[in-house]
Amino acid sequence: MALVGGNPSGAFLIGILSIMENHYNKFRNRTQAGQLLARKLHSYANQRGLLILALPRGGVPVAHEVAKELNAELDICLVRKLGVPGHRELAMGAIASGGIKELNTNIINTERISKRAIDEVLEEETRELSRRELAYRGNRPLVNIKGRTVILVDDGMATGVTMRAAVKLLKIQGPAKLVVAVPVTHPSVYFNLKILVDEVVCLVMPEEFYSIGLWYEDFAQTTDEEVCQLLNNPNVLSQ
Repeated sequence: MALVGGNPSGAFLIGILSIMENHYNKFRNRTQAGQLLARKLHSYANQRGLLILALPRGGVPVAHEVAKELNAELDICLVRKLGVPGHRELAMGAIASGGIKELNTNIINTERISKRAIDEVLEEETRELSRRELAYRGNRPLVNIKGRTVILVDDGMATGVTMRAAVKLLKIQGPAKLVVAVPVTHPSVYFNLKILVDEVVCLVMPEEFYSIGLWYEDFAQTTDEEVCQLLNNPNVLSQ
């Protein structure tokens, strides 16, 4: 997992890990992170019409555990990060279904990214968004969120731009309450997002954040097959 801001030297990485060990424990994996997150969301358990929406792919294992523990319906909210060319883990923006686009102008200006480069990434990620829609949802209709309590889950937030795109998409659809829940993010991302939704729930907010992957012992990429398996798991309530 690339670090925000560049590739660190070995000594610098050791320093980062030392800071982390002194302040927080890492999550073992996304499953454990989801179980811990569910505990913090226990007040929503068994609520009628509760909907857990995961940001694929990494958010799905986390959201699966949350939905299972809260006895809630699980579905996905499809968004795609627009990665900086040559540093794709750093988000310069994000897109969601229905033409939703969110750009991180600070990153774009700092990295001096041209409009042409943005358009090329946008075209590529739009194709990938369509592919995932077909792979994960197939012929299954979009879930109705109007008037419902919705908890939007990911495995973490680095810049928050992908989550903001998801929030923008969902607010158009009229949920009664919109909650964002993640295991880890930077405090500034937490506070910036908090003004956009009803509640933000996060387990740890380290000042020395660097990247989501550094806060997991196992941060292996979630596969399409795993996403489909978790979405079709009968242990999760289907309403």
